[in-house]
Amino acid sequence: MLAPSVTNQAPTPSNWADLLARVHASLHEQAAHPARSVVLLPYAQLAPLAARLWAAQYPDGYAPRFESTRTWAARVGMFSPAPTDLSGEHGRDWLTAAGLLEAAGLGAQRQALAGLLLEWAAPLAPVAASLPPALRPDWAQQARAALPPLGEGPMALEAALGRIALAWAGSSDYATDVLFGPRVGQTLDALVIVPGLQPDLLTAHLAEHYADKATWLALPADPPGATPALHVCADGEDEAERAAACVLAHLAQGRAPVALVAGDRVLTRRISALLAARGVPLRDETGWTLSTTHAAARLVALLRAAARGASTDAVLDWLKLAPDADAAALRTLERQLRRDGVRDWLEASARTAGQPLTHRVEALRAALQAPRPLADWLAALREALAAWGAWQPLLDDAAGAAVADALSLAPGADTDWLAWPAARRRLGLREFTRWVGDTLEAASFRPPHPPNAPVVVLPLSQLLGRPFVALVLPGADEQRLPAAPEPPGPWTAAQRQALHLPLREQLAAAQAAAWRVALAVPQIDVLWRTSDDSGEPLLPSPWVQALRLQGQSSEGVDPRARRALIAKPVAVPAPSGAALPTQPLSASSYEMLRACPYRFFALRQLGLAEEGELEAEVDKRDFGIWLHEVLHRFHRALQADPAAVRAALLDAAAEQAMQALGLQGGAFLPFAVAWPAVRDGYLDWLAGHEAATGAVFEEGEQGVRRQVGEVALLGTFDRVDRLPDGAPLVIDYKTESPARTQARLKTGSEDTQLPFYALLTGHDAPQAAYLNVGEREPARLYASAQLLEHAAALHQGIEDDLARIAAGHPLRPLGEGSVCDWCAARGLCRRDFWS
Repeated sequence: MLAPSVTNQAPTPSNWADLLARVHASLHEQAAHPARSVVLLPYAQLAPLAARLWAAQYPDGYAPRFESTRTWAARVGMFSPAPTDLSGEHGRDWLTAAGLLEAAGLGAQRQALAGLLLEWAAPLAPVAASLPPALRPDWAQQARAALPPLGEGPMALEAALGRIALAWAGSSDYATDVLFGPRVGQTLDALVIVPGLQPDLLTAHLAEHYADKATWLALPADPPGATPALHVCADGEDEAERAAACVLAHLAQGRAPVALVAGDRVLTRRISALLAARGVPLRDETGWTLSTTHAAARLVALLRAAARGASTDAVLDWLKLAPDADAAALRTLERQLRRDGVRDWLEASARTAGQPLTHRVEALRAALQAPRPLADWLAALREALAAWGAWQPLLDDAAGAAVADALSLAPGADTDWLAWPAARRRLGLREFTRWVGDTLEAASFRPPHPPNAPVVVLPLSQLLGRPFVALVLPGADEQRLPAAPEPPGPWTAAQRQALHLPLREQLAAAQAAAWRVALAVPQIDVLWRTSDDSGEPLLPSPWVQALRLQGQSSEGVDPRARRALIAKPVAVPAPSGAALPTQPLSASSYEMLRACPYRFFALRQLGLAEEGELEAEVDKRDFGIWLHEVLHRFHRALQADPAAVRAALLDAAAEQAMQALGLQGGAFLPFAVAWPAVRDGYLDWLAGHEAATGAVFEEGEQGVRRQVGEVALLGTFDRVDRLPDGAPLVIDYKTESPARTQARLKTGSEDTQLPFYALLTGHDAPQAAYLNVGEREPARLYASAQLLEHAAALHQGIEDDLARIAAGHPLRPLGEGSVCDWCAARGLCRRDFWS
């Protein structure tokens, strides 16, 4: 259902009529020609509104120019930053920062510090730009005294970054410098300044510079609007849905334009998506981070896949985003790599070297390895995207075009880089990837919008002077709408004061003023959630709490329409597996049948299975797999050289297994730390085991298939020892707790593994046991009593169960027990929706 069609019905606000009348009178008093006069507004979005209202109020004669400082500077002069200027373009400034760090003797750390240097310098740029160029060196010299001295110790790096940032900002030229030039003064009769909610240093200094021509005229405050409706939401999704419903309710009642305040980008994007799904046009004046777009994700995925030490997941991510990747070959490749658990792409490429898709990936990676200047990197990236069919789709997408523009990626757009010294330095792939990521993270994407969109997304501070009929303000909790916002940047309070940066008190005053402006909108909905994404409780904003205490609010009614849904539970499935194979049968698959027949049907007979995670965290299961490999390698080596030093042999096996399984690094460190105790405990047990039983290691990781009556059995023995009487001793390694291992062998236990192995041996008098090899307790063997009786009973049970399946007995899910908590077939059997 589309949102109802509405027409913008915002009346001409009386405060604007009063302001324009005072502007007109001020120009008349100064005998200033309107065409040679400038009305300086706090932000550019007010200029079209002011011009339209002036034309309606004074249709005859000339109109003054309504400008912001940025648009005024752009109109009166062209600006091109010098090679080392702080330009405000993140990609350019990142390279300049890297060069400055290199010149300061910090070149080895430039990749890590370039972004930090920008964080230090960014708050200084507006302050430096607010000063006439002739006074800027004096400000920098005075501000330098507030910085800590250079030296050694933990604060030395911060002191160096602060001084470099200050020198950089203080020595740069800025686009607004032209406003202090004589040419502007000669063509300016009057300057009328309309202040915003927060003091602006550039505006204040322009007023001082043109003191004989400047007049301050503030917008009169609007009277308070209707009583705000407060909406308490459970979580982020509830808040997004309710906020979207509030917008739709206002539009349905003919209220437009509606202001949607963007205080949380994630929340705002979710609300925007909900409104777009209902056909509501929006004008987003804030945009969202360019790095979060699909186009940016595709480009960054390519660079991560090209890294020398790229993971298998990183390469697969790129292939899934590449338009020209062979989908069938990709599925085959991914299935193979996930089955084998190959985390590292170097190993994956070696294993799949003969596949055409791997060959193509390796050609791509090889072309993006050598260091080169930035312009060459952009050309190579463009060629790589084109080779995989991703270049033209990038340009055809609005966000993709913004990505290409932010990086100067299009052919011919990189001419400035060719002439710029900082871009001639050779960058490695890692540094170039860092530059791309930081540039896209700093850029914003504003999607195209239709004219006169009835909903406007904007920050709270830009409500000033806007004629909105209704306001929806989500994110009004203590974190997203604090009374005193945290000042941006790493500068301390004392340094901020010395540098003339906005102080916390000034930001708090601006926030209070913005809140008062919000309360003047005729219809207001304020929303907040009671818990964050991690479940931690959240309080409403102090401004909301004040409204409640003063009795100046009402409880909002949820505008979402409620629907009565008729429950339609599903029947418990009862499939037949008679036509599907049941053999050969492994111990794990038979345990699956006993635990839940439907699980056996879905995962064993149908062959459905979850794909494993390649980049999953190393856990106890990985430790168990590694330990199995270690002990197998150790016993094979000991079998070949019985006189070898066992501890050294076992350590060598541990290192070999770690490399073979790709478990090097910090993730495996907790298990590696416990290894000496595990090793010594195992060797002590092994010596006692050999002395007490006379058992001799015969084979490990032995795959066996055997026909036992009418049943074909299949399995792998972790280890087989041969006893003096010739009987085999099958040992299964366990890394679980000893209590759990003991519970497997208790009377009445349904554990089938050891009896199953006894059947697999084909011996008349086999023995089988669990060997618990733990991290905290010494190794211990747990043998099965009455093994032959249990094996005979198991064989009979297997034959009976398979006969029932062959006869068409339904394989119903049991739907009870702990097995349902982690069963991969739970979504297929629909256990949660049974009648």
